[in-house]
This record gives sequence, structure tokens and C-alpha cells, in this order.
Amino acid sequence: MRSSSDRILTTQVGSLPRPDDVLELNRHRAEGSITEQRYRNGLERATTDLVERQRRIGLDVVGDGEFGKAMTQKVDYGAWWSYSFQRLGGLELEDVSLFDITHRTSREGDITLGSFGDRRDRALFADAYADPTSGVFTNGGPAMAPVCRGPLTYVGYEALHTDIARFTRALDESGVDEGFMTSIGPGSCSRIGNEYYEDEEEFLYACAEAMREEYKAIIDAGLILQVDDPAIAENWDQINPEPSVEAYKRFTMSRVEALNHALRGLPKDRIRFHLCWGSWHGPHVTDLPMRDLVDVLLAIDVRAYAFEAGNVRHEHEWKVWRDVTLPEGKLLLPGVVSHATNVVEHPELVADRIVTFAECVGRENVLASTDCGLGGRLHPQIAWAKLEALRQGADLATERLWS
Repeated sequence: MRSSSDRILTTQVGSLPRPDDVLELNRHRAEGSITEQRYRNGLERATTDLVERQRRIGLDVVGDGEFGKAMTQKVDYGAWWSYSFQRLGGLELEDVSLFDITHRTSREGDITLGSFGDRRDRALFADAYADPTSGVFTNGGPAMAPVCRGPLTYVGYEALHTDIARFTRALDESGVDEGFMTSIGPGSCSRIGNEYYEDEEEFLYACAEAMREEYKAIIDAGLILQVDDPAIAENWDQINPEPSVEAYKRFTMSRVEALNHALRGLPKDRIRFHLCWGSWHGPHVTDLPMRDLVDVLLAIDVRAYAFEAGNVRHEHEWKVWRDVTLPEGKLLLPGVVSHATNVVEHPELVADRIVTFAECVGRENVLASTDCGLGGRLHPQIAWAKLEALRQGADLATERLWS
């Protein structure tokens, strides 16, 4: 994994807008009205175009856009996670919303994690969440939610290796040296129904062992692994009543320990972690501050940390890094353009944000990135304009930092 040794490098954090033809392919596949070969051929062409477009913009570390994590509509907040439902054995799909999944209790017994419908943000802004004209994300989650009723195993090898082969071919054709692929972390993987394992900790580690297969395959293919585990931050909003910060950190450290267990023995310089506060379009007034979470984040045994830093609820938290010492050899990938607004950031603002982080932790330790995935959250034309602003801002920051 490269650092910004002589200029500010750029990347993004996963989901990118699916073109109309890809959405159509996904719909036909879900309906069973297309052959698997035709589907794969179409997705391969789309992935090649996607990688090439990132290269032309000037992104240094590109992704596959999560195209193998199927979306059938332009607005979709869940594909990064729901893809795992088909890659894990021992699950059965139920006709129940994820907003109604049974509560789980922490191993300490002092925290009960509610369903997705129990968010304190939703309770405080109930009228806005219920109003389809408010611009607030109101989706109740997938209609079919999984429940674990048998030993959890990884069964997604064919889909995974198809995704990897498609992406590595696209990288080779575009001459791009470094690509990353996302995979779900055990803390988020385990936020489903469990009727098989005796307790939360046993289920959590079963998720860690199963997803480890995916982690290893991505790294073995020569790619950078990005672990997505928003549960580390956003579980806070699903706990009623609000717990103490100390209790929540104990609760969350069990998820960090499970992730580190899953990553044991894997090359840390090939792994980065993405943190977000759920990133749905909403008020987010109940987000846990980064200052209360940063030590938990740094306990995750990876090389680089990507996190939301450009949206208006978290932009001020760059100040945390004035007081926290970034461990030697670690990198920060702050979001300097946001998924949370249709306004395209000015390159000068992007440069200001980059320089601010560089002054806190060192220019060589900062890669400019996005807050969260742009696919499923923004119109494609706006999303691509934001990536162009990201690159332009990184160039301006480079002029300032290496002048």
C-alpha cells in the first residue's frame, strides 16, 4: 500500500454509481430472464469502463465500484452488506424487515442492541423520516432478512473469484497498479437474526472465521483489502437508552477483537479499514463523536483508516488528530468530498481539508478519499464530478505541501 511520498494520492471507498445497463442486468438476473454468461459479459465490460474512468480522472488507488454487489435501483444503501447473505451458509431468508430483527445482547450483559428501526435519530426526527418528500432516507431495509439456523460457513467462492478475476483483468487492461476490493467486517456481518449460536460472542467469531475466507482471497489476488464495518460507530445509535461511552467502547471492542482475529497472520500493509456512521441521508445528531471512538479505531490492526470527514456532521473532527498520535507506519484516508450533499465541493475546499489533515499527521500519511460510497447515494453525474474535484483538490494540496 503506497503512501503519499511525493504528492497527495487519491482513492475512494467502494461503491460507485451503477450505469443503467448494469442496473438492468441485475434486474434481469434477479428475475431469471438472462443467462449467467450474458450477465458476466455485461458486468465485465462495465467494470473495465469503470476502472478506466477512474484512471482518466487520476485516482491512484481504484476500486471495482462494488459492481459484484448487485443493485437493481439507483438509490440503494444496503448492497455493501446484503451481498453477504448469499455468500454465507447456514442462513435462511425470512419475510421480515431488518428493522424488526430480534435484539442481541452484548457479552458484558450491559448493552442491548436494538433493531435498525430503533435508532435514536429516527425517534428524534420521526416526522421527517416518515415523510417521503423530506429527502431523508426512509427505506425499511430489504424485504427478506437472514436468520442463522445452522453452522456459519463461507460458500461464496465462485461469486468472489468471479469478482476478483473481472477486476484484475480491468486493472491490467487500464494499466493501473493498485486496486482495492471491499468486504464486510464481522461486527456488521453479525447484525442479523441468530437462532443457532448460543451467545453473541460465539456468533460474532463464527462470522469472523467465515469472512476470513473472503479476506484471504482478495489479498492473495494481489489486491488491497478494505474491510467495511460501520457497526463499529453506528451501533451507538441503535442502543436505547443511550449507554455510557465506556460501556459502548467495551461492547465495541469485542467486535474489534473479532475483526483482528479474522485478520490474524494476513499482511497488514495490504489492509485498510473503513469507518462510517451509517452514512444514510439523515440528521445524524446522535452519532458518537470521533474523539470518543478514535482509540477503538486505532486498535484495529490494519495499515490505513478511511473515515467520514467531509460531511457537515463530522468535518470539525479533524481537530481530534491534533491531539492523537498516529502510530508509525499508519495512514489516514479522510473523506474530503461527501456523499451527503449534491453540492460539488470546490477544489480549493478539498485542498484545504487535505492540508489540514497533513498538518496534523504528516503529508506522507494522508491519502485523499471520499466520505463513503457514492454509488446508490448520488446521481452518477454528481458523483463523478465529486471525484474530479477530489483529484483537482489533491493537486492543489500537493502544490502547497511540496512547494
